Amino acid sequence: MRYLPHTKEDIDKMLEKAGGSSLNSLFDCIPDELKTKNGLNLPKQLTEWELDEHMDNIASSINASRKCKYFIGAGSYDHFRPASVNYLISRSEFMTAYTPYQPEVSQGTLQGIYEFQTMISELTGMDVSTASHYDCGTALAEALLIALKKKKIQKIAISSLIHPSHKEIIKTYLKPSGYELVEIPYNNEGLTDFDQVENMGDLAGIAVQSPNFFGNIENLALAKKICDSKKALFITSFTEALSLGLLKSPGDFGADLVAGEGQSFGLAKSFGGPGLGLLAGTKKQMRNLPGRLIGKTIDSNGKQGYVLTLATREQHIRREKASSNICSNNGLNAMAVAMYLASVGKTGIREIAQQNHDKADFLKNELEKVGFKIPFKSPFFNEFVAIAPQDFADKRDKLRNDKGVYAGIRLEKFFPELKNHYLFCATETIKKEDIENLAQEVK
Repeated sequence: MRYLPHTKEDIDKMLEKAGGSSLNSLFDCIPDELKTKNGLNLPKQLTEWELDEHMDNIASSINASRKCKYFIGAGSYDHFRPASVNYLISRSEFMTAYTPYQPEVSQGTLQGIYEFQTMISELTGMDVSTASHYDCGTALAEALLIALKKKKIQKIAISSLIHPSHKEIIKTYLKPSGYELVEIPYNNEGLTDFDQVENMGDLAGIAVQSPNFFGNIENLALAKKICDSKKALFITSFTEALSLGLLKSPGDFGADLVAGEGQSFGLAKSFGGPGLGLLAGTKKQMRNLPGRLIGKTIDSNGKQGYVLTLATREQHIRREKASSNICSNNGLNAMAVAMYLASVGKTGIREIAQQNHDKADFLKNELEKVGFKIPFKSPFFNEFVAIAPQDFADKRDKLRNDKGVYAGIRLEKFFPELKNHYLFCATETIKKEDIENLAQEVK
């Protein structure tokens, strides 16, 4: 259907109702210094063929290829995707992110999300999980809001080793509400220094990421003990979902709420997005969780069916009763994650996770041989921090520009005190010879 603009008569009627003399008069409230004076500096329009050629030229200039080698993670990880996921997710039955409001015509979508929530609950060791969160950062921020509202305490603590981007999201969520956010510093082992929590007063909750931003595995048993002593909700998060294939689940440590990033489970990196926020909790927290909960039931004919059981957002219930205004339904990404988990299975996830750890450990050892120092001796999953030799920065740039090898992320940008520290990652996509070649190039 073509776009039909308003007629002059339509515009005159609206202006009369709005009390304006012209369309431009509606913008008189905007200060002159904020208005453009000479119009927008846009290039001339292109034909469809010219646009295709322009996009091809841009695409050819970008290093987005399996020929590149990525020794970086930090919240977005390079993993293999089974061909089954790529095929199934493109089928018309699943190709929608829309909310399944009508169960009678949405049984496939509802069952897919139900299976997804079941798998995430099993992986995290929690009673229930939700769907429809943008990424780990928003899921974690929602978890903190649950703690603040439930405990009615205006102060909450997060580890300083939560992903820096997620910390910014949390600050954006909490600042307008007037809540106090405090950060727990890290110690010389690259772990959250829980000794500092004692003097922080009453807290609604404590949030810890494990593996943390340095890649180190936090002592969640100690974190739970601290939370219990403070009568605070215990909240955990993770950015590398595959770590659940090897590590004990957060539920085993008594977490109240678990937030995570599902990108590793079959979602392409896609220049940073989209991701998939995972959020799970105990049964006690079920009615406080935002997003959607899909349930399985029996219909009037005795047949099994799936329904949207709980949806605590403002579109479904009274605004003042809503726990969140999370809106977009990340259903297609959730479906892809469910397909990935079903494809690789329990044994496959453990095997892939083991490969990730073993290759990262081999990378660490090879870098140590050529002069890198490892500042933190804590156990890690597939990421670790290394102090580079003085000439590494130039070699790193040359490797990226000449060979498409991305060797670590500078941590100084996020932690100014960590000069010449780099965060390295190795996943199952990295071969043994790739690691050996990197070590030879930077020695």
